[in-house]
This record gives sequence, C-alpha cells and structure tokens, in this order.
Amino acid sequence: MKNEITISEAQELVDHWIKTVGVRYFNELTNMTILMEEVGELARLMARTYGEQSFKESDKGKDLGDEMADILWVLICLANQTGVDLTEALRKNMDKKNIRDATRHKDNEKLK
Repeated sequence: MKNEITISEAQELVDHWIKTVGVRYFNELTNMTILMEEVGELARLMARTYGEQSFKESDKGKDLGDEMADILWVLICLANQTGVDLTEALRKNMDKKNIRDATRHKDNEKLK
C-alpha cells in the first residue's frame, strides 16, 4: 500500500476489508455507538496526555494516532453504509466554512 491514501481510497479499502474479512457491516446504530466508544477512548488518552489526569496502568501503551484512526475507521463505515461520499462532503463543508467563517475568527477578539 502506498503512503498516501485519498478519502475515496480509504472508503474503498474499508469497504473491501469489511466485505472480505469483517464479513459484513454492523448496523448503523451499532456503528454509531462504537464511534462514541472510540471518541471516549481518544478523550481519555487526551485527558491523560495533555490534561491533568494521571495515567492508569490500562492507559499505558495507547497511541494517539491509533485512537484517531479507530474513529476514522468507524466514521468511514458509517459513510459507506449511508451512501455518503466523504470527499464531496468535506469539499462542501470547506466551502461552507470559507463563506460563513471568512472573517469570523479574524474578527474574534478572544483569538487575538
């Protein structure tokens, strides 16, 4: 596998893996719940790495990138299941932000 993966390629890779190794997709509600679990795992690691909570034995050896990739994996599963083209969705979202937020952050006194 090459180093860089486009979002479309990621959607295809996940779909292929699910259909060949994973047997089938979990239903959408199950995947939504799994997504929340994965976000919680990332939050726990962030709180211990950058926040004030101390590490427990069970937290040691966790990798921030791996936790983020778990979230991305499940998000891609949900996109595949619901027919969302994440490349197009991200493109539209960036357009929306560039219009709506063109000066919002520059004009925010709290960010200066």
